[in-house]
Amino acid sequence: MINFEALFKVSYGLYLVCSGDKTYGNGLISNTVFQVTAEPAKFATCVNKNNHSCDRISKSSAFSVSILSQNTDYELISLFGYKSGKDIDKLNGLNIKYSETGVPIVLDGAIAWLEFKVVDQVDLGTHIMFIGELINSELIDESLEPLTYSYYRKVMKGLAPKNAPTYIDKSKLPAKEEKPTKQTYKCTVCGYEYDDDTDFDSLPDDWKCPVCGAEKEDFILSD
Repeated sequence: MINFEALFKVSYGLYLVCSGDKTYGNGLISNTVFQVTAEPAKFATCVNKNNHSCDRISKSSAFSVSILSQNTDYELISLFGYKSGKDIDKLNGLNIKYSETGVPIVLDGAIAWLEFKVVDQVDLGTHIMFIGELINSELIDESLEPLTYSYYRKVMKGLAPKNAPTYIDKSKLPAKEEKPTKQTYKCTVCGYEYDDDTDFDSLPDDWKCPVCGAEKEDFILSD
């Protein structure tokens, strides 16, 4: 038997992974960036095949990782976590740096950044694990604390998007008990909490989450 609540106890960071070039760059929020070797320093990141960034990394053979701080604006996380680069230019208006490989490096909200050239990739079915060798890195602000997935969930009240490797189907989570007092509903995609005066059940069936655009059926009763 698998208790899916136990999976939330596995520690992760929360990062912004980008690839592409000055003409066409894209990125996504990832909580699966981890070091796999020391000499040379190699890191891995897992990207869903349906993510636009997966194709960007494959074609560029390089990617960057922006290590985000706990002070990162939720709007930035929402942009890269719940919007598609197929529809919008995510990098427009942001503070972007280009280094050796030419891939975009997002500096907004970052306390450090890393740049990698892809040396291997592994097909994991739904995801591709890209393994990159570190070629550049820079510390921007050592006074700030890095953003962790635990902090994102507990303090920022966010959840993993559907394409994330750590996404858990809401049907596998414990059911929420209804309360006789005013009820708050949470989006299981992005964590947005609806507590408006208008009763949630009376909202139209085509109502969508104002943060990530998830359907009404993707909301559950919050604690």
